[in-house]
Amino acid sequence: MSAPAPPPASVLGRAVRIVEAFRPGEDTLAVTEVARRSGLHLATTSRMVGQLVDLGLLRREPDRRVGLGMRLWELGSRASPALTLREAAMPVMEDLHAVVGHHTQLGVLDGREVLFLERLSAPDAVINYTRIAGRLPLHASSSGLVLLAHAPRELQEEVLAGPLRTFTQATIATPRALRAALDRVRREGAAVCRGHFHPDACGVAVPVRSASGAVVAALSVIVPNDADARTHVTALRAAARGASRRLTSH
Repeated sequence: MSAPAPPPASVLGRAVRIVEAFRPGEDTLAVTEVARRSGLHLATTSRMVGQLVDLGLLRREPDRRVGLGMRLWELGSRASPALTLREAAMPVMEDLHAVVGHHTQLGVLDGREVLFLERLSAPDAVINYTRIAGRLPLHASSSGLVLLAHAPRELQEEVLAGPLRTFTQATIATPRALRAALDRVRREGAAVCRGHFHPDACGVAVPVRSASGAVVAALSVIVPNDADARTHVTALRAAARGASRRLTSH
């Protein structure tokens, strides 16, 4: 949910802060809003926005608002680790989505958050706050718990030290509860988060492993928070094994 820490105030760092002003689902912003979110002076923002538009990294609309440019998407699509992982997972995600009928998503560890590379959904699916290229805290999501459970000890201790933001009464809110949840994920090989973001939704996630056995992603579904939620673990595990096989063959 939160953005990474602002980069240093170099030219490149300021450009990154401008690009990061755009949140998932936002098409365009006024330059004044970009300046406010990036923490840069309006004149600096205006000048750098003009340069980024010239380079194709941003685009300017007739009303003078600006949005992310196609060249930025083109360059981002060349990020080979994420691209390879997404290509390996997509066929099994499509099969899983056809079976479950609700949100199916692929997330990776990025700092202290889950970054979602892909999401398949349906118009009548249960409520879900995840977006492609969106982020969620590790402690509050099923994908996050899977990734954190297999993350380096240093990162686990950082997250355990808090703060642990809550979204509902069911969200994990204490270090003790989080340690217990991580132990359970390692023991059971899956995370089931009932109502952690919305009372009506349940996140269920399992790890996707590389050829060496390292956890490289979390495959998850967001389903209604009912008695059937845990039954999706079996299908998720089968899909994750398929994604792992495809990943090792790439």
